[in-house]
Amino acid sequence: MPDTRGRGAVLITGVGRRRGIGAAIATGLAADGFDLLLNHWAPYDDRLGLERGADDTNEVAAECRALGVRTEVVSADLGDPEVPEFLVAATAAVGPVRGAVLSHCESVDSHTLDTTIESWDRHFAVNARATWLLIRALAAHLPTAPTTEAVLRVVALTSDHTAFNLPYGASKGALDRTVLAAAIELGGRGLRANVLNPGPIDTGWMTPELARELTALTPVGRLGVPSDIAHLVRFLFSDAGDWITGQLLHSNGGFHAAG
Repeated sequence: MPDTRGRGAVLITGVGRRRGIGAAIATGLAADGFDLLLNHWAPYDDRLGLERGADDTNEVAAECRALGVRTEVVSADLGDPEVPEFLVAATAAVGPVRGAVLSHCESVDSHTLDTTIESWDRHFAVNARATWLLIRALAAHLPTAPTTEAVLRVVALTSDHTAFNLPYGASKGALDRTVLAAAIELGGRGLRANVLNPGPIDTGWMTPELARELTALTPVGRLGVPSDIAHLVRFLFSDAGDWITGQLLHSNGGFHAAG
């Protein structure tokens, strides 16, 4: 097999829990030879209250290093507008920047009538504004001259949520448009940008009853797991994924189509 070490550095946000999608993406891209900058924000994971070890992010980083790639960890709140540029600079310190996987989020259930202004603003700051600012900072690593080559790749995770999770769903909708706009506006300089909707993935948040209900709604007959999403991200970061950009992709075992 060809040696894939030294392929450059990728920023992955939202790597706070071993069971999360971000962790599976990290180990998958590490296996493909990418050096990594892993971002997490423990206060969010603590507030979420889902299954998490005492040092999950550093354990994921150790797994990546064991695959032969350089991996650094940065704890930072993407609600701070100065953090995106800082994270991209930290990624550049790891190696030549090759892109980012945006798997972070702010998610607090609320209704049209009980969503607070503070919650609305926080969701849009983390889910939408940070996405824009990260892409803007990444663009500094694109050539200024036109090119047909894929220089940088961005994959951002989104969601179908709308009712009863209002600010989350609304801010994810803004994320979608932000990423798709970048694919068009920066495609001629070598950016390949896509949005990935994973559908319901079993990362520990489902009750047994909900898991059974969602399984019944998924045509392939099982719930998705984080590695299912990592496989598609790895493809999009490969040479074979160069032609795919400006897309909102569903990778959910048919869940979207069945609805």
